[in-house]
This record gives sequence, structure tokens and C-alpha cells, in this order.
Amino acid sequence: MKKLGLCVAVGLSVSACATGMNGGTSGGVNQDTMVTHYPIEAAMLNIYAKERSQKLVAVVDNQNVSADIKVTPKGSMVFNNKQVQGAEVNTINKVNNQVVSQSVSINYFTLSPLVFHGFTSNSGEYSLSTQTTTIPKMAKVGDSSPLITETVYSDSSQRKKIGMYNQSWSLAQDSSNTAWFCINSSENTLMAFDANGTAAECYKINAKGDILDSKLTIKKLSDNGTDTINFTSR
Repeated sequence: MKKLGLCVAVGLSVSACATGMNGGTSGGVNQDTMVTHYPIEAAMLNIYAKERSQKLVAVVDNQNVSADIKVTPKGSMVFNNKQVQGAEVNTINKVNNQVVSQSVSINYFTLSPLVFHGFTSNSGEYSLSTQTTTIPKMAKVGDSSPLITETVYSDSSQRKKIGMYNQSWSLAQDSSNTAWFCINSSENTLMAFDANGTAAECYKINAKGDILDSKLTIKKLSDNGTDTINFTSR
């Protein structure tokens, strides 16, 4: 999957791709009932495969930065000689309300079960994903697991590797009937020092796997230790 934190950080070129909101519903669950299990596969489909849009905002070095993200399903496609489904992620990055960059990528996946195969981008990147574990239908609060290892090439010839990332997921309680489902991405393991750092894309979900809210946290090393940039949805 395209690393959203990398899309935003690089696109904004500050010192530091797909989702949207379905509203603040509880999914028909009694407000006093403690929900401990959530549909992880359904949540990931809502995040990466269904049409939606969102705006992430943050203040970085006293500048207002934002990313407008739109996900558009593309239907059946062929990727790496496989018949797959595709979903386009269009990200427009702004600093002080001025557009500084735009990126377009397509995530490729198959269904039943949900498996991610990689992505391509308008900059030529060609990524192949190896899914290290099966995405569970349901998971309980406190669960976590490795997800994929992603190898990114400069183009479809696959001659030059430019990135390798490990991604995992985790699930933490938010309220009695919501949880934070996070996709955690490592630094580029091909580099001794990755200026773009790590990223955690977190989505507040209900018992149906609906996306109610989201946030993005980017952490990177600096001369003063670790800098943290927190994006919130608007």
C-alpha cells in the first residue's frame, strides 16, 4: 500500500494517499456496551478500496500544511501479470493554502481474502508487496500484527530499488464502542537514515468497521532528537 505519511511529508516538502469519514455513528451498538472486537478486514476495505475523501491538517514550523485526499475505486485491472482490483489515491498537498504538489497513486489488491499486491504512482514508482500475514476478519482490542513488506522500485523495469518498508497494524480502545485501528509504517530500510521517518495512519472505527475519524503521525530523527508531526482530519 502506498505509505500515506511519505506521500504527505515529501509532497509538502516541510521539515518534517485514502480515507474519509462516515460520520460519528456507533454502528447500532448500545452506548453502554463495551465492544472489544472489531472487523479489521471491513475497516481496511473502507480505508483503501471504497470511494471517499478527506482533508488532513497540521501546523509545521508555524506554517499551515494540509493534504486533500480522494480515493476512487478503479475496478478490475492487471498488475504484475495478475488480475486485481485497483483504487486511485489523489493527494493534493498545500502550505498556507497554496498548492505545492500533487501525487496520484493506485493501490492494487484482491478480495476474499483481502490481499495487497503493490502500487504505482505518477512519478513512476512501482511497488511490490509481500503480505506477511492474513488480514483477520475480526480482531480484539490490544491485538497487533505484521502486515506487509513493500519493495519500491524507481519504475516498472524493477531494476533499481529505492525503498523497502515494513507495515503492521494495531488496534487500541478509544471509547466503549469505538477503537483506533492503526497502520504503522517503518522507515526506508534501504537507507541508514531516512529523513521521512516513520508514519502511523490511525482510523477511529465502530463495530461495523465504519471510519469515523482519522489522524496521521509522522516521526523523524533530527538534531534535537525526534520530531513529531501530528495531522488531524477536518
